Amino acid sequence: MILVTGGAGYIGSHAVKALRAAGFAPLIFDNFSTGHRSFVRGTPLFEGDVCNPSDVDRVFAEHAIEGVLHFAGKALVGESTKKPELYYQTNMVGGLNLLRTMRERGVRHLIFSSTCATYGTPEHMPIREDHPQNPINPYGDSKLAFEHAMRWFHEAHGLQYLSLRYFNAAGADKNAEFGEDHDPETHLIPLALQAAAGLKPDLQLFGTDYPTPDGTCLRDYIHVSDLATAHVVGLQALMAGRIQSQPINLGTGHGYSVREVIDAVRRVTGRDFKVRETARREGDPPQLIAAVDRAKEVLGWKAVESDLNTLIASAWNWINSGRRPPT
Repeated sequence: MILVTGGAGYIGSHAVKALRAAGFAPLIFDNFSTGHRSFVRGTPLFEGDVCNPSDVDRVFAEHAIEGVLHFAGKALVGESTKKPELYYQTNMVGGLNLLRTMRERGVRHLIFSSTCATYGTPEHMPIREDHPQNPINPYGDSKLAFEHAMRWFHEAHGLQYLSLRYFNAAGADKNAEFGEDHDPETHLIPLALQAAAGLKPDLQLFGTDYPTPDGTCLRDYIHVSDLATAHVVGLQALMAGRIQSQPINLGTGHGYSVREVIDAVRRVTGRDFKVRETARREGDPPQLIAAVDRAKEVLGWKAVESDLNTLIASAWNWINSGRRPPT
């Protein structure tokens, strides 16, 4: 059985579906602080919190767990600057509860949901895994702290892990079973689609004076289903002993500007919407683009569903499916 912490969340739910398709038996572990009960969809569930050591101990005591996909955590950059204690408690202390119990139970295989936010403001493009890690917010720093903990558990206790550093996850399951639904929503593509659907009066564009071709930020967008596939491929390779513990970027190697995304949303949806240009947000780097060579070489993986039009169309289908959880 594979434990999926945060398995009722956006990326975790897609990973659960990918695990089942690959023949694994996933077990969702979630406290539903941000996850959705409607995303469980018949998968076995253990309701618990990684910040509660007794919950973590009990799930391992009651189930024969062979490996862990760890998504549970806090992931809003802006919130992290206002509530850093919440981010270190959940992302670091909660993660240590998981590592301790894995060691005690002899579970050695862990796939961690990390982030390109561990790099901070990039010094060069594309960003390789050996790029200096200098996070500029508590979110990125708390994720980096857990990466350090995994490395030392590897050295001391034989933990085998992959730290998968995502760039910009987006899109939705092709059958519209799961999709992106955060509260508050801070990501460009769902916000643009909500404006196109008339659910919001406009889309706010933060900054038009960046040193990029059209003055807006460039980001590397990756389909959530591609991310899910990478987790399964990584778990299979790690459990078979084919790869070493290491960090791996997950992206496409190509960046789209905010204006390009807006144009694509209008094109895919056939809807126009108001765009309100405002000043830059603090801490937004001009470009974030992944170097993806390691994912190809080590995992034999590359993004196959992350064409911008395909990605946006899947998210638009999700918004119009009637399956979004009530807000």
